[in-house]
Amino acid sequence: MTKTTPEDSFEATYAVEMHCDSCVKDITSCLSSIPDISLDFHVQQKLLAVTGAVAPSVIISTLQKCGRDAIIRGTGKADSAAVSILETFEPVGVNDTPVRGLARIVSVSDTKTWVDITLNGLHNQGNYYASIRECGDISNGAASTGGSIYRFPEPIECKSKSDLGKNLYSGQAFLSAPLQVWELLGRSFMVTTDPEHRPGHGSEVCGVIARSAGVWQNDKQVCACSGKTVWQERLDAMNRNITK
Repeated sequence: MTKTTPEDSFEATYAVEMHCDSCVKDITSCLSSIPDISLDFHVQQKLLAVTGAVAPSVIISTLQKCGRDAIIRGTGKADSAAVSILETFEPVGVNDTPVRGLARIVSVSDTKTWVDITLNGLHNQGNYYASIRECGDISNGAASTGGSIYRFPEPIECKSKSDLGKNLYSGQAFLSAPLQVWELLGRSFMVTTDPEHRPGHGSEVCGVIARSAGVWQNDKQVCACSGKTVWQERLDAMNRNITK
């Protein structure tokens, strides 16, 4: 993980089931193992605000280990956050999903943007390499995304067993880039086994980078389009392998 400083901190909000002071104490105890974060509870709204230089996936996975789930509701200041759903463009089974990962992106300064990358359900064990591509054309998968405008130097280690089946692997990384979110929107995010970041030279996944909500910009509990609660939408996302 990239070394962090206090200037690298950002605020993120999470929907977490909570009802009373006992819940607050349990959640505080659960997250006490994560250094240099501050917690702000909004029990009535069932929202938790976390400030620090920590990957949202780490907050969620830590809460899950304590028997609680969480849904990220917003990250960073207004217009500073983005997301990319990473998909394979190889054939998938009838009951499978093409989604193989998620990149959550938040700018903390004019020269630093964090990228929280979670990969899951990959066939190849080992190191993967991420890059920002020139355009958002994924009609032919990574082959149509153009050249790279930034290559992350640190690899993403995918050596953990996936929960999606045998001989599948997962991994996570919290990386940074000297770019701002507005420079990334509409472009593509690619992850590949090729250390040279070349499309078509390894196993790869990619997705378009789209704007996402900043903190306190998304406090809905029911989707106006589907009528589903945020937790029902969470189950839909998990069925698509969007787990963080």
